[in-house]
Amino acid sequence: MTRLDTHDRAHPTLAEIRSWAATVDVARAASAVGISKSHLYELIKRGNVPFRVVAFGNRYRVITASLIAYLEEA
Repeated sequence: MTRLDTHDRAHPTLAEIRSWAATVDVARAASAVGISKSHLYELIKRGNVPFRVVAFGNRYRVITASLIAYLEEA
C-alpha cells in the first residue's frame, strides 16, 4: 500500500499544518477546516471567519498561527 500524499487527503493533520508557511491561501486553509474554498470566501466576505485573514488587493491569505490556534480549540 502506498502512503497518500498530503494533497490527496481531504484534511491535513495538525502536525502537517504546523509545518506550513506563515500564511496560506484560502483553498489550503479551507481544506484544513473541512469546508469548501467557496464557503470560506463567503465567510470572509461576511467577516465571520474564526481565524485571522489578511487581504492583499483582491487576494486573501490566512495566518497559519491563527488557523492552528483555532484548530487546537476545536
